[in-house]
Amino acid sequence: MKPSKNLINPFALSKRIGRPLILDGAMGSMLQHAGLKSEGSLWMSLANITQPDVVLSIHEKYLRAGADIITTNTFRTNPYSVEISGKRFTSEQLVKESVGLAINAAERYPVYIAGSNAPAEDCYQKVRTISNKKLKLNHHKHINLLFNNGCHFILNETQSHLDEIKIICEYCFKNELPYVLSLFVDENLNLLSGENVFEVVPFIMDYAPLALGFNCIRQNTFSKIYRRLSPGLNWGTYLNCGGGEYSDDNITCGISPVDYKNVIQKILPKAPSFIGACCGSTPLHIKELKKIFNGKTGN
Repeated sequence: MKPSKNLINPFALSKRIGRPLILDGAMGSMLQHAGLKSEGSLWMSLANITQPDVVLSIHEKYLRAGADIITTNTFRTNPYSVEISGKRFTSEQLVKESVGLAINAAERYPVYIAGSNAPAEDCYQKVRTISNKKLKLNHHKHINLLFNNGCHFILNETQSHLDEIKIICEYCFKNELPYVLSLFVDENLNLLSGENVFEVVPFIMDYAPLALGFNCIRQNTFSKIYRRLSPGLNWGTYLNCGGGEYSDDNITCGISPVDYKNVIQKILPKAPSFIGACCGSTPLHIKELKKIFNGKTGN
């Protein structure tokens, strides 16, 4: 594994151009809308192999909409998810195909590729069922695969258990790997492992992530976080745009692109380094976010 000490921090670019970088929107729910079915613990990641043209097309739609960062379809390519799936594919195969599709899509665009690294188990699962040793092996291997296949940085997203957060932060910091740590919390601003988010943030920032993120949470929950964000914190968010309860099945859009743009505009005074959209979003949501910054392309 080759550390990336000399990588230009994409979020330093954000400060220079005077606007947040725009992260893409949902991949999994877009694949569902295209008629693909969930594959158990692998969720929508088999599409990298079975329907690569569809994955590539979704990346390209987000790029045309104005995304500065696209995210690999690797939310469920981690070793533990592959192990329990019973499928004949390996984590190595799924990551290689996914990152390759993102690289191909980004070939003509000056953008960054974020390697999605999800929780080892279901992202809404409160009770841990695997050992700390297996957690370490899972994250170490998946992070290495993402980075070595060509991702610019690792987007550790929807993280909601302190043990996993510690594993990720310590490993990326020790190996000088560029990463973002993005948190999922409940309506009381607690991780699913029970800790209050503002007790955990100082620990994370001590391990020098490129930025701190908050993703897949509802607007009302994020508004409570927003009010307490410290000035100068390097942060970003991509909120849940789905309808109904938190779920991985049959995700539908719950907020229009224009309404979502209005939500995001309200948080700009605290200078986020990146903004995007999560479950239920489409390229139209990203296109609306791009409109906020007409004349500030950063290119």
